[in-house]
Amino acid sequence: MVSTAATPSPSKVSLGVRLGYAVGSFCTANFSTIPGLLLLFYMTNVLAVPAAFAGVVLFLPKAWDLVANTLVGRWSDRTVSRWGPRRPWLLAGALVLPVSFGLMFAGPPLTGVPAALYVGVTFLAAATGYALYEVPYKAMPAEMTTDYHERTSLLQWRMVLIAIGIAMSGILAPMIAGETADGYRTMGVAFGVILLVAMLGSFFGTARAPFTGPQRSEGTLREQLAAARTSKQFLWLLGLSSAQTLGAGVMLAGAPYFAAYALDDTSATTTLFAALVGPMLVTMPLWVWLARKLDKRGAMILSGALFTAGALLILATPALGELYAHLCVMIVGVGYAGLQLLQFSMLADVIAYDGAVSGERRGGIFTGLWTAVENAVAALGATAYGWVLSVGGFVSSDPEHPVTQPDSAHLAVVIGVTVVPALITFAGVLMTLRYDLTADRLAAVASGSTASAGAAPGSDGQDGGQPEPGEVLRAEE
Repeated sequence: MVSTAATPSPSKVSLGVRLGYAVGSFCTANFSTIPGLLLLFYMTNVLAVPAAFAGVVLFLPKAWDLVANTLVGRWSDRTVSRWGPRRPWLLAGALVLPVSFGLMFAGPPLTGVPAALYVGVTFLAAATGYALYEVPYKAMPAEMTTDYHERTSLLQWRMVLIAIGIAMSGILAPMIAGETADGYRTMGVAFGVILLVAMLGSFFGTARAPFTGPQRSEGTLREQLAAARTSKQFLWLLGLSSAQTLGAGVMLAGAPYFAAYALDDTSATTTLFAALVGPMLVTMPLWVWLARKLDKRGAMILSGALFTAGALLILATPALGELYAHLCVMIVGVGYAGLQLLQFSMLADVIAYDGAVSGERRGGIFTGLWTAVENAVAALGATAYGWVLSVGGFVSSDPEHPVTQPDSAHLAVVIGVTVVPALITFAGVLMTLRYDLTADRLAAVASGSTASAGAAPGSDGQDGGQPEPGEVLRAEE
């Protein structure tokens, strides 16, 4: 065991470390996509679990996340090991999540309530493993480099692999699972192996990652939560990110309905999904460049505006057809790519800013709160879309008993994937205007903290390192 106090590190992160870190994004993508896409259907259509009870069973792990993510964040902040403060937790998550994920879909031959309880227990274990891994994983970029723009470049690799992982899981998992228990069992094992490889890959791939984090924080969990609440930058970023996540969640939940009732083509769900995610694979370099030219706040506003505009343009689909709808979704996808990249890059900046001001390492508590809120908000997307359908008089059915939807339901289907997510995302744009952590401000605080440490080597580092007037420096372009 050795101390993990901050040591000087170059601003650049090596290509090997970037790729080693980014491969862990397959964990984020797969576990964020597959349960939300398939687990409820698996319980109700394969295990014969009543829908209401299945919904309760699937909600409980999300409620546990609100506690687990915060606890893991605090524990990883306080960890001292020869592997650094975060990597031991990556390994712990890798030992829990893949096995639990496979077991969710490979249970004993149960049906009804016993099957639901089995899935609930294994899903809770999987959610715990995900928290053990994801919270420290998200805290690492802020501790790998002190450079404002280098963090954006580092996270570019992460977002590219997230896009690949989302596309892979969103397309392959349903194809493998089919509609049988054996199919779901095969899918669970296959993606459990993918999770294991990705999580161990990030653990070993970050072995040589630089560590620039400030000194370890002290205090109780309540005190750390209070500290997070007093960070204006974190609260604004959390708010605008929540709006963006909710807007995207509503649109994703409505995609199958839009394909079936607006395009009259249920297979279009896959192509709409591809149109949304595809731009993430090719536009990340563009968003990195825009973040440098416009600053991250300006690039975030632009990405939110593109998302909002693309969503509203979809309203003309009944008149202009299916190809037009896909082109509009691609516009949404370009904006969504920017939102995803910039959210996490700005979170890394907030963590670095807090470390420079407070002299404490609280990245884990920030990312713990962030992940908990993100999961809860994402789960609200389908709920919000369901409310829109209910207001429109949508009639539920099954394949053997089709129904004709009223005109009001058709209108609700379209409004739910256009106007509703557009308004929510635009609210996020307005909140972005209040976010004030620019490259100049972060550079000024970092340089002021360094200057203070040099002038008073015996200080405790708790004065915040605030720069004197006129000391503001420009970040490297």
